[in-house]
Amino acid sequence: MRHRLKDVAERAGVSVKTVSNVVNGYEHVRPDTRARVLEAISALDYRPNISARNLRRGRTGIIALAVPELDIPYFAELARHVVTAAARHDWTVLIDQTNGDREQERLVAGGIRDHLIDGLIFSPLALTGADLSPSAEAPPMVLLGERVDHGPADHVAIDNVAAARDATAHLITLGRRRIAAVGAQHTAEAATARLRLAGWSAALTAAGLPADPALVAPAPSWHRADGATAVRDLLVGGRRPDAILCFNDTLALGAIRALHDAGLRVPDDVAVAGFDDIEDGRYSIPTLTTVAPDKADLARVAVDLLAARVAGGDTGPPQEQTVPHRLIVRESTG
Repeated sequence: MRHRLKDVAERAGVSVKTVSNVVNGYEHVRPDTRARVLEAISALDYRPNISARNLRRGRTGIIALAVPELDIPYFAELARHVVTAAARHDWTVLIDQTNGDREQERLVAGGIRDHLIDGLIFSPLALTGADLSPSAEAPPMVLLGERVDHGPADHVAIDNVAAARDATAHLITLGRRRIAAVGAQHTAEAATARLRLAGWSAALTAAGLPADPALVAPAPSWHRADGATAVRDLLVGGRRPDAILCFNDTLALGAIRALHDAGLRVPDDVAVAGFDDIEDGRYSIPTLTTVAPDKADLARVAVDLLAARVAGGDTGPPQEQTVPHRLIVRESTG
């Protein structure tokens, strides 16, 4: 049997309003009264009805996380961290996959459905800042990724140029000179790919090495098969690198497979580094050197920014937050 607020009030000998004040953390309750109410709550194992409380406040207690693709392990792992961070605010997280589709992203940006969510954490691919202009009807929003920055909402990301530069510099310190970049994309939506390519190029230039366009391998998407195909194309074209920077870990896992199939050893013949520090890379053979964004911190910062907007306490201009990254060196670069 689930006890009600009224049952707690009767046991403690106080009014329902007093119990509500204690449950909601109001300060102006006498210490002895608060103690009686807390004892009654414990004895009856009373649990507040969060849904009813949220409805009284005009909220649902639900936020949404919208990402392009849950098949990319990075987004699945990020979702887990967002759920953990949201639980501290008593939020349930609705997870939506947009596939980078413009109409689906428009639906998400508008709040998914009227009054369904209190706020949105959103990683868009197709929409621009102009598409995301704030409206009175849309819920508060925090943006992830690189498609839209300095735009209409709070934004959280890593420094992709610096991260790619760090990974490429690591390969250079190993004596590698023909360093390929796998994952280039040339569409308007491919902001992350452009930034990582810029970091790769900057590191080579700083070391006095050419950023050879022949070593830039495109990938229409960032799955294992795309990484394998890109590396096979490099090898068939006689452009064999001695190291490869892949723009995410799933590309890197595909690249390692293609190198193995070609009779090349990793890292002896070709060193490989990736991005995202997904769990699979810790158990691959060889284990994968990778750029590790602080996914837990990214989720925490995004959720906390959203909480401030939902509560109405933060009405200032959009904030830009950069979370840290680090390079984790494993067997794939020796």
